[in-house]
Amino acid sequence: MTMLTQSLLYTDADGRARWRDEALPLVEAAPGVRLSALSASGGVQWRSSPVGFKSDFHCTTTPQWLVVIQGRMEIGLQDGSTRVFGPGEYFYSNDTLPAGATFDPALHGHRSRQVGDEPLVTLFVRS
Repeated sequence: MTMLTQSLLYTDADGRARWRDEALPLVEAAPGVRLSALSASGGVQWRSSPVGFKSDFHCTTTPQWLVVIQGRMEIGLQDGSTRVFGPGEYFYSNDTLPAGATFDPALHGHRSRQVGDEPLVTLFVRS
């Protein structure tokens, strides 16, 4: 495998959160092992969300990678689309509020919720 596909949640020019999938090149580090380029990080944070957890629409305050460790997480956008991430799946959350904008829950951001009968455990890695 020479590429991974990563999901990116971002704020489009119209101020709405959108998804974009991008290829992440993997370079050979040793025979049989491939790694991406090293990325800087600004700290990590763990979160446990109980069964039934759900948020209102909000924007990401600090761009970060989100990795699902346990359970399932649904991310919903203003257009009604959703994506569900399970254990070992991840995405980059960068749908920040546009500069100078006042948050409008009918326009900006995303919502998240725990899905299924297992608590949600996630790892946040700030970039």
